[in-house]
Amino acid sequence: MNIQTDGARHRDDAERIILASIDEFVAIRRDLHQYPELSFHEGRTSRLVAKYLLSYGYEVTEGVGGYGVVATLRRGPGGKRIGIRADIDALPIEEATNLVYSSRNPGVMHACGHDGHTTILLAAARYLAEHGKFSGTLTLIFQPAEEVGAGARKMIEDRLFERFPVDAVFGLHNWPGVTAGQFGFVEGPAMASVDQALIRIIGRGGHGAAPHETVDPVLASASFITALQSIVARNVDPLEMAVLTVGSIHGGSASNIIPESVELKLTARAYSEVVRDKLEERVPVLARAQAESFGAQAEVKYRRGFPAVVNHPEETRFARRVAEGSFPAEQVAKDFRPRTASEDFAYMLHARPGSYLFVGNGDSAALHSPQYDFNDEIIVPAARFWARLAETFLS
Repeated sequence: MNIQTDGARHRDDAERIILASIDEFVAIRRDLHQYPELSFHEGRTSRLVAKYLLSYGYEVTEGVGGYGVVATLRRGPGGKRIGIRADIDALPIEEATNLVYSSRNPGVMHACGHDGHTTILLAAARYLAEHGKFSGTLTLIFQPAEEVGAGARKMIEDRLFERFPVDAVFGLHNWPGVTAGQFGFVEGPAMASVDQALIRIIGRGGHGAAPHETVDPVLASASFITALQSIVARNVDPLEMAVLTVGSIHGGSASNIIPESVELKLTARAYSEVVRDKLEERVPVLARAQAESFGAQAEVKYRRGFPAVVNHPEETRFARRVAEGSFPAEQVAKDFRPRTASEDFAYMLHARPGSYLFVGNGDSAALHSPQYDFNDEIIVPAARFWARLAETFLS
């Protein structure tokens, strides 16, 4: 199929049809935004998604890996199978947007745009059910618990790809600071792995006026935090990427008391498994060595999170060609760089070929900010892209 030629013609039909229902999908998105649900608690969202998919004519399976929903549509004699995934969970953040459709669930917010991702895929689902021209099997995956890095793995452990086989699987994420509706594609590593360490530095507490009679865990912790970046600077190949961030420090209760211990929490991110292993090796060694140099001790609990998102080249090039054939040139970024945030879609790309892409959210607040809101203007172009991708893959 000539994607460029067909895309120019098809673009107008898909845009017109999806745009005709945009008010309905904006209402769906804002309803999801008002009633966000944390990972493993997405009951209402899951039921709502299933209701819409059933009304569009899909074969719907609920309860996959928890609150996961899988919708299947078979058409024609074609044997090819495509999977498209959207995440559905929210974050433990108190919303501060003051929007009329702000979260009604205290302390819970769609601060990452999963309400938008879900709506985009529902809009594409309706279009493909009513107007899609394809031959093969379309599988839509609505995944819970992405924010805690568990949902994709749980769905796979629940035999997702054995029960609903696909030849390739695709996903997307909105990205603030990128022109609204512009698409970005990355071959190879696209998002970082993420691991966590809980470190407790144990000293000997006492009076702040007599530090010589104590072993100060605050001072040892400060030295460790400073030394931590030497791992990136001196243990990691300078042509590779590594990020070490201490995001939490707790110790002591008064200005004149040296505490018994200090607790630190940090994240470690990398694109390559070699660097990931190096960070896991060096962080505990450095923590213990720094603590011991002050006469203290360090207890380290290092927990692996999820791996890097590594896009398959063939599927990524295919998705990019679809975008180039469906949108003006300026709507497809020429040199979109990998992101250092993390995403458990990585597990799906370990299980099947595929690609994870990005769509600009415009000039919005950052992801995970209490001021963030998904940009409803990108529903139409992103849904058009999913529709075009599915039809082209299954042509």
